[in-house]
Amino acid sequence: MFTHATLFARWCLLLLLCIPVLAGLVGVIFPALGYFPAIGANGFSTQVFVTLFTLPDVWQMMLLSLFTGFGSTLLAVIAAFCILATFYQSSLLGKIQGVLSPFLVFPHAAAAIALLFVVSPSGIFAAIITRLNAYLSHVFTSPFTNETLPINEMASISEMALPAANDGTLLYDDTGLSILIALSLKELPFIMLMTLSVMSQPLVKKKLTGYVQVGTALGYSPTASFFKLVLPTIYSQIKLPLLAVLVFATSNVEIPLILGPNNPSTLAVAIMHWFNHIDLSMRLLASSAAVVQVAVSAVAVMLFLGGEQLVKHVGKRSLSSGNRYFADAALRACGFTVMAVYIILICAVVYTVVTYSLAKQWHFPLLLPEGLTLLHWNTAISALASPLINSLLLGVMVSTTSITLVLFTLESEQLKPARTFASNAFSASLFLPLLVPGVAFLYGLVWFQQLVFQDAVWFHTYIAHMVYVVPYVFLSMAVAYRRLDHRYAMVAQSLGKTPWQVFYHVKLPSLFSAIMVAWALGLAISFSQYLPTLLASGGTIPTITTEAVASVSGSSTRLTAVYVIIQAVMPLLGFMIAWYIPAFAMKKQRRQMHSEGSRDYVDANTVHKKRMANIRTKTTRA
Repeated sequence: MFTHATLFARWCLLLLLCIPVLAGLVGVIFPALGYFPAIGANGFSTQVFVTLFTLPDVWQMMLLSLFTGFGSTLLAVIAAFCILATFYQSSLLGKIQGVLSPFLVFPHAAAAIALLFVVSPSGIFAAIITRLNAYLSHVFTSPFTNETLPINEMASISEMALPAANDGTLLYDDTGLSILIALSLKELPFIMLMTLSVMSQPLVKKKLTGYVQVGTALGYSPTASFFKLVLPTIYSQIKLPLLAVLVFATSNVEIPLILGPNNPSTLAVAIMHWFNHIDLSMRLLASSAAVVQVAVSAVAVMLFLGGEQLVKHVGKRSLSSGNRYFADAALRACGFTVMAVYIILICAVVYTVVTYSLAKQWHFPLLLPEGLTLLHWNTAISALASPLINSLLLGVMVSTTSITLVLFTLESEQLKPARTFASNAFSASLFLPLLVPGVAFLYGLVWFQQLVFQDAVWFHTYIAHMVYVVPYVFLSMAVAYRRLDHRYAMVAQSLGKTPWQVFYHVKLPSLFSAIMVAWALGLAISFSQYLPTLLASGGTIPTITTEAVASVSGSSTRLTAVYVIIQAVMPLLGFMIAWYIPAFAMKKQRRQMHSEGSRDYVDANTVHKKRMANIRTKTTRA
């Protein structure tokens, strides 16, 4: 019975990943070809694509999406490999994971807003540069106090220290550098996590340790050992996650919406605006643009694969050269520089966002606000009660369902292993929602949902979240589940235990910590979903993320800072629960074992005393 339940869960997970994506693609392709009965378009034609490509800025939108997506992924991959090459054999690697973890669980919208506070022309970096420039030029007599200056003198100082808002500013630039940098900062922790999870697998770890020892014995430097021995071994296992990151970067909406240019914007942002336009005929244009977005992501993937072949060719020549070093100084400098940038950014973001949320007034270029108040917190808490409840309900339901499906699916792999073709097909379906741009199938999915269950808004939003949460939960849980020593299950089965008893009493307790971490990861991903929530619910289910993005354009800076803090703290609370509950359960189990051991010792001591008393009695009688 339990075996059939696990097989059923595997099929449910497969259908959950495939049906929404495929249905969404169909729901986009039909309007892209001119078929949209809601507005009386009942025929098929390519006129919509002709109209799309006659727009003056469409090619620039496509190039901007391709440049920012491909460039950010390439930058994040190079930075991640430099960090790993620098600290792979160092004890600092665990601390580096701790430094990068906040960016991993930080929602994309919150990260974009936080960077907006830090790198804007009136941000903390600009204020520091202005103050240093004023200090060096002896403009201020006491540079780090909150004295006031005439407005015209303050403006002249600002113009002297900073570029004009429309010339040279990093934000909203036409080339998309702000989007590229923000995406790379957000992608790097995920690439690190995927790479380290592969390297920590028992068989892979044993193999890599042997390779590194051989490389060291042959005189290879640690950096050369990583790039010539370690990376070629693990690259095939991290290739799909890298492609998923690339597709996501080319079709991301939140970061370009907040940090990118508006005219023209990236193609994904334009698609969102066209779909939400009051004129329903614009949905035909949006659908055709969504199909084009798939082509843009496909071009990015082909460029990445072409670059991979080029790197392989150059790498083979480097391997055959016998060089024991591999640009060690430059790569190590890159690794240390990236870590320094992350540490500085984290400190600046925390200081700026927290200070903004408590500030009465904070004029540029002062480094401290003129006063503190809790007014913004009171306003936000009273306004965010409903979005907070919605976020928690969606997150808990989606994450709990996802971890249950994933556990049963992983157990089915061991009870009923699939054939090679079926296993490869399942792996491909697992990455299907990550390899297809969200803007390409989410709008079609919404159209399909409205045809089937028009009033089930919560169900639509729940399914949209599940499509994105399940793959990450599976990737997080699969490594720990497959690393579990199978001998425990074999011993339990030899004692007559059923598969359900082995699963419930042996595997789940052994994997409790990993299960909680995967559950917290699913919670964090659900909290961060902006486009799936906005589209599936039609804006009727507000969440913390949707309110935070909306506050950027229409709310005060200090109120937006409160939203960012709440949005960032929610995933961290989930991980704190995931870390605390297993530790508490472990302590409780140790106490029980200690009390049972003490009770057994007392019982054994009592029995021994009784036996000695009986022996003395018999001896006395004799």
